[in-house]
Amino acid sequence: MSPADPRAADEPSGDPPDDPSGPSSAELHAVAPQLRALRRRASLTLEAAARAAGLSPAHLSRLETGRRQPSLPMLLAVARVYGTTVSELLGETVPERDAVVRAADMDPTPAGGWTYWQAGAPGRGMQALRVHVPYGSQGDIVRVHPGEEWLYVVEGRLRLRLGDTVHVLAPGDSAHFDSLTPHRIAAAERTGAAFLFVHTLLQSPTAALCLGPAAGRPDPGGTS
Repeated sequence: MSPADPRAADEPSGDPPDDPSGPSSAELHAVAPQLRALRRRASLTLEAAARAAGLSPAHLSRLETGRRQPSLPMLLAVARVYGTTVSELLGETVPERDAVVRAADMDPTPAGGWTYWQAGAPGRGMQALRVHVPYGSQGDIVRVHPGEEWLYVVEGRLRLRLGDTVHVLAPGDSAHFDSLTPHRIAAAERTGAAFLFVHTLLQSPTAALCLGPAAGRPDPGGTS
């Protein structure tokens, strides 16, 4: 955008400039309506989506109306927030995801003392995990972030703190809560606990799976 463009004066400071490597004018015809449709599908306000993508609401609004041309890094950030791909944002045909995840394909991954198995398809706005929590791991980490969480205890006993209330969940118990409620999870017994976990992954535009700090990298701000 040239300095003479009258729209430049009302751009909030700190927003990234246009990038000539971004989509062409023809591609913007597909990007703008997709951005708005995906945000509404994720049940996000303009302010919440912009905050998660690291943009101002005014800047995201201009992207949704086709008044600004997004750069590739900007598209990547927005795609992560909405649990989709840049290809889908550009209106390209997205390969059909396999609806079934076989047990043999669920490789264990350690993160912050926990072990988790991805139990759902990647690249979606809702993530499903199978998790094992050893005793004494991450019990002091309090989480607060946009989204929803649901969990179901499979083995052991789980201590779930929601705000000022502590719940001890046994096998067969479940919980479904707003992630903006301060919360933390820990095993209630020395044998640890295992549970199924589903969350909407709205807390970070860069997080793939959010389970606390992995060795050698900062905590992306994820699971309770």
